[in-house]
Amino acid sequence: MTGTSARMLALLSLMQSRPAWTGAELAERLGVSTRTIRYDVDRLRELGYPVDAARGPAGHYRLGAGARLPPLLLDDEEAVAVAIGLRAGSGVAGIEDSSARALAKLEQVLPHRLRRQVAAVHDAMSRGPENTSSNVDDPVVDAAVLTALAAAIRDHEHVRFDYRGRPGTDPPLAVEPYRLVSWQRHWYLVGREPASGEWHPYRVDWLSLRMRTGLRFAPAPLPGEDYTAFVLREVASTGWSVHARITVFAPAADVLARINPTVGVVESVDESTSVLVTGADSLEIVAVYIGMLGLDFQVTEPPELVEHLRVLGDRYRRAIRT
Repeated sequence: MTGTSARMLALLSLMQSRPAWTGAELAERLGVSTRTIRYDVDRLRELGYPVDAARGPAGHYRLGAGARLPPLLLDDEEAVAVAIGLRAGSGVAGIEDSSARALAKLEQVLPHRLRRQVAAVHDAMSRGPENTSSNVDDPVVDAAVLTALAAAIRDHEHVRFDYRGRPGTDPPLAVEPYRLVSWQRHWYLVGREPASGEWHPYRVDWLSLRMRTGLRFAPAPLPGEDYTAFVLREVASTGWSVHARITVFAPAADVLARINPTVGVVESVDESTSVLVTGADSLEIVAVYIGMLGLDFQVTEPPELVEHLRVLGDRYRRAIRT
């Protein structure tokens, strides 16, 4: 590789590492003059790389978006890290195929020494199960649905979808989408219903997108704009397959001290009583949450949970008979 070619590859690598560089910064990093940088930038443009330039006191160079994806220049550690990450990503619901395709393309162009490093890590590594805290399979979310929702959020475009988490939603819901939140192996769309102005978190695995609406809206963000906290707060009452209101015979402060804040919402009744609003995707998981409180409680609904606790109580009593 000639000195000029090596320098241009180094220049391209720098420009891919951050959004903008001044000519003086690039010249200093590469040990050349700013005139040489201008020459090399012109050569990159001739090769089809869209390099944007801004003039003036705040002038800089920026690698723009082109009609095709330019080759990525990765150092050895970056290439190995990406390959190992893609191998791990093959187990992520919804992107297994795309992760496998990207990994195959990357491994084709890795130097032999790096392929051996990636293979050594892969051969020496075993993966345990991803989900060890639930007896319910993780929901599968189509990566194309996440992409479509993200585009609608970016473009401030209404989305329409059927939703099994809200009975009686016929015709489909029309929602202003604002944020995607990933939590507890689930994806949620935070949106506002324009007709009522109400905000809701929608489980992405429970919705079926309809055709694009093409209808734009003027964004009016969630007050405080803390979308993650909103999801954690609201999911306890709307985002699970099983919901429960549990009377706990202890002050609200004692209950809050014993649970993760994301498990549910605690409502104070009086100085010695509170209500825990919680949920999960199975009766068994809700029963585990209740048992971990270490406090006396009473459950009156849903009936399925009451029956499950009765069966569970009988099972525990049989386990300790002598």
